[in-house]
Amino acid sequence: MAQIPSFLCRFARSPSKKLFIKLKAKNNAVRSISTCHYLLGKVSFKLSDIGEGIREVVVKEWFVNVGDKVSQFDNICEVQSDKASVTITSRYDGVITKLHYKIDETALVGQPLVDLETDNQDDSDNQPEEQEESTKSTLPPEISNNSPGLEDEGFTSSKPAVLCIPSVRRLAKDHNIDLTKIKGTGKDGRILKEDISKYLEGTTEARSEILQAKDDEIVNDVIPIKGFTKAMFKTMTEALKIPHFVYSDEIKVTNISKLRKELKNLPELQKIKLTFLPFFIKATSNALRRYPIINSSIDEKCENILLHRDHNIGIAMDTEQGLAVPVIKNVENKTILNIAEELNKLIENGKNGTFAPSDLSGATFSISNIGIIGGTYTKPVILPPQVAIIAIGKAQILPRFDPAGNVIPEEIINISGSADHRVIDGVSMANFITALKKQIENPNLLFLNL
Repeated sequence: MAQIPSFLCRFARSPSKKLFIKLKAKNNAVRSISTCHYLLGKVSFKLSDIGEGIREVVVKEWFVNVGDKVSQFDNICEVQSDKASVTITSRYDGVITKLHYKIDETALVGQPLVDLETDNQDDSDNQPEEQEESTKSTLPPEISNNSPGLEDEGFTSSKPAVLCIPSVRRLAKDHNIDLTKIKGTGKDGRILKEDISKYLEGTTEARSEILQAKDDEIVNDVIPIKGFTKAMFKTMTEALKIPHFVYSDEIKVTNISKLRKELKNLPELQKIKLTFLPFFIKATSNALRRYPIINSSIDEKCENILLHRDHNIGIAMDTEQGLAVPVIKNVENKTILNIAEELNKLIENGKNGTFAPSDLSGATFSISNIGIIGGTYTKPVILPPQVAIIAIGKAQILPRFDPAGNVIPEEIINISGSADHRVIDGVSMANFITALKKQIENPNLLFLNL
């Protein structure tokens, strides 16, 4: 109850005695202020730099709501950039008073994510404009929003008064509606449930107008370019500047297929999903040892070719958020089983949308496994600043001739390699694919790196 005298003194000093008398007479209003939160400190929790040059993210999920109490390191929200998904945790202890973004809205680094009330009034995140705003109001919002006529008495508030019953507020919250944007039709401008319904209908009509093209052609929907799609948009725009050339061949995977089936039956490998891809990743690394120019990149000014020591191989992967290219680092030092385990983990992260920034950065070469979807040959597009990429088609059992001229069944996978013709000549790319093919067709050479 010690808070009440402090609050009443604040009103006693108000230039409008009429306001003070009016509030004192309204006993219900006085009782509602016994927990006046203006005695607490305010802080805006800003989105920090999450690295990798990321300047904006899309809010994918909120783990808190207005009114929730949080502690340091509690999860606040999950955001997605064009490179990864990241969970943001709180830096403060306090109560959430505002969420600055809705789901799927874009948040900028350095701008507030949420506002909190804390016991610490000297927090460094308080901005001058936020402190100035907090001094504009001498009443808590629960009174300013439910006491008609206060503005007429000379009271000024930083937020417009909103009159509505709790059930209407819940309805608005469920539909992520800002009540200050709705004109109430009830007494004294009170917002009714009918006003919410009309607003929702109006929002639908406005959306339909957006979908009306200038030439009166109606489109089905509007899809924002964001997240992984935005990253692909930027990367492919840059890729268009690269003079591609493509080299293709077919690879017999009959022996690897037999070996894979034998390994899958071992008790030690029951929990590891062993596909063709880990074998191709390892064979690619072995081939990169022989032709290091393939494992290179071009600097930003296109003045130097950078030869990379590490074989960080990106795997183009279809996810619910769009095309992602997670990276298996240092493949040259990993066994096929190590590669399979890491690949399975990245696939799981892709399904859950839980890629870390490090999962999607640092690739020096890329592989597209188009065969998992279908198709035989394709022309893969280079991911700059890399200078080459390969694409693997689907496995097929086709008739082929043995050394004696007899027709035999062979399991075949087609491979296509694209290279930056400014850096890589046709012979180098052909030799690289041939070295890869030799090891896949002869598994003993793959394990011996010959």
